[in-house]
Amino acid sequence: MIDPQTDAITPAKTNSINRVVEIKNLRKSFGGQEVLKDLSLQLFNGENLVVLGKSGSGKSVLIKCIVGLLNPEGGTINVFGENVGTLNPDDLSELRKKIGFLFQSGALYDSMTVKQNLEFPLRRIRKVLTKAERDEKIKEVLENVGLADAINKMPSQLSGGMRKRISLARTIVVDPLIMLYDEPTTGLDPVTSDEISLLINKIQKKYKTASIIITHDIECARQTANRIIMLQDGEVYLEGNLERFEKSKDPLIKSFFK
Repeated sequence: MIDPQTDAITPAKTNSINRVVEIKNLRKSFGGQEVLKDLSLQLFNGENLVVLGKSGSGKSVLIKCIVGLLNPEGGTINVFGENVGTLNPDDLSELRKKIGFLFQSGALYDSMTVKQNLEFPLRRIRKVLTKAERDEKIKEVLENVGLADAINKMPSQLSGGMRKRISLARTIVVDPLIMLYDEPTTGLDPVTSDEISLLINKIQKKYKTASIIITHDIECARQTANRIIMLQDGEVYLEGNLERFEKSKDPLIKSFFK
């Protein structure tokens, strides 16, 4: 858990019980180009971990490996104590139900209304819910993202920021324990980006999620991070809280935190 005074992981709390994700020596290549090189990191219960880095540094590849969308050539990924690389398809599917993945594009179904977009994962993952319970859950998450009045709209009727909010509502509607955000503020204006960052914090507090936030948006990092990792050439270049990054005199770090 997070020390509220320092926004850092306290030593007394870094035991294995609080590690929801543990990655060791992860390696992934494409066409002979090594994108991840012996990368190791941990995600702790209840924290927002921001992963920074330039385009091509392996940020999005990392979270796709975590959910088994990509298969690494080496290393291990443990999520809730389960080795992702050794799971059979059924067990991997069950593990994915505990993980919410917000794609850069939002990936809404254009032929479905907002309500139908949110119903789709509920019908697949929360099969025991009655129609009334599904409706109540959909109403709850739409209120949490501030778009209760958009329930019957089509995605084409939504602005970019609204689409991102609905995508976020669809991700949290099944109560994931881990959230993976892939560039959540990309393509948004500064005001809407701030709103999404605040929403990420709201979700962390309300649903007690542990989150990995992939971004190159420094303002998003400033607003959401309990801890930051910067990737460079597929490796962890620096790790720490926001203060450590903002005080760094390293030229690479300073180029991000201007």
